[in-house]
Amino acid sequence: MSDKHQLLSQTIEHIDIKQHNVVALVEAMQTMAYSARDLHRAADIYHRMLADQECGVILCLAGSLVSAGLKQVFVDMIRNRMIDAIVSTGANIVDQDFFEGLGFRHYIAPERLKAGMDDDKLRDAHIDRIYDTLIDEDELRICDDTTRIIADELPPRPHSSREFIQAMGAWLDAHGKDRNSMVLAAYEHDVPIFCPAFSDCSAGFGLVAHQHARGDGPKVGIDSVKDFYELTQLKIKNSTTGIFMIGGGVPKNFTQDIVVAADVLGQDAPMHKYAVQVTVADVRDGALSSSTLKEASSWGKVDTTFEQMVVQRSDAGRAADRGLCLSQGRLEEPPRTPLEPPLRAGRSGGIITLHALGDAGIVHRWHRFTQMICSQSVNICEICGLFLFGDRTFAMRRPAWYSRRAATCPGDIP
Repeated sequence: MSDKHQLLSQTIEHIDIKQHNVVALVEAMQTMAYSARDLHRAADIYHRMLADQECGVILCLAGSLVSAGLKQVFVDMIRNRMIDAIVSTGANIVDQDFFEGLGFRHYIAPERLKAGMDDDKLRDAHIDRIYDTLIDEDELRICDDTTRIIADELPPRPHSSREFIQAMGAWLDAHGKDRNSMVLAAYEHDVPIFCPAFSDCSAGFGLVAHQHARGDGPKVGIDSVKDFYELTQLKIKNSTTGIFMIGGGVPKNFTQDIVVAADVLGQDAPMHKYAVQVTVADVRDGALSSSTLKEASSWGKVDTTFEQMVVQRSDAGRAADRGLCLSQGRLEEPPRTPLEPPLRAGRSGGIITLHALGDAGIVHRWHRFTQMICSQSVNICEICGLFLFGDRTFAMRRPAWYSRRAATCPGDIP
């Protein structure tokens, strides 16, 4: 077997779906069969989520997605306001995304290593394997210890995973080496991230070390019930919700259960209006990951009008679904000119909804740019972040329950 340096030489490269126009491919699947037609319907339902001005979209992530090369897709979804909250396994957020934010990488394993015959040699070399992907265990230990340092600096009390991950985003903002990170993008755009099983990842090792060092004294802890309560409050305050699930597991069930939790609290919260799941699980095995969305309806969690489960055997299909929306101009493509502050105008947290607005005689200072893929023009006001797409004008505005002022233009500009 090659030495460690040779094994950790070819890096996983994250697909940039903005560079690929998949519109024709996915739309052609409408008149095909099996998973192809399911994938088209899933893309259509996700577009409905984005077009629904009252809908808060929750992205659920399970499985090793970031290490597989999908990080850029999720970062783009955050930066372009295609999602409003994330529920994920800890591995995607900490061991993989935060890990890369610290400047580390994942590596392509030689084909022969997939058989598992050399795993003992990998262990001796401090190399971890995820099927056909390799990770430097020594670097992963640095990630573990960084979460300990973050815990040491937080107030010694129970925190939700959302609060802890927000602190991780602040750490990357100050000390990170790769700004192309989900954790950092969510921190910058105030998209809450929840990890219901947060200790089941690198952060768990850091938190164990933190608590051990403090013995019986005050210490940081992760309160999973607080996670559940915070996410339930988002559902209570946003009656129309859609969930986009990649994989299944705890993130899937946790997000579905907030409807039931709201009912337990005496709140009349409708079932999730939209639901899409892309999975490799077989529906016949009785597992949570493979349970159908129609089955979830019997539990009062998901409406069956706009739901689609796609059994997909490759990461390409997962990326294509988001790429369809991206390529058709169903979001604001990040401009080449530095317009990030206006795009974030007035935003400081919570679930975002899109509301059509009339100009009402207000003069906006427009910046014009063209999307790289579909060559469609978009105008963005540098004052308020209002954007004009086609013949419709939109503004980012919070639901009525959020106390901050909506982002609106102050008036005529000289």
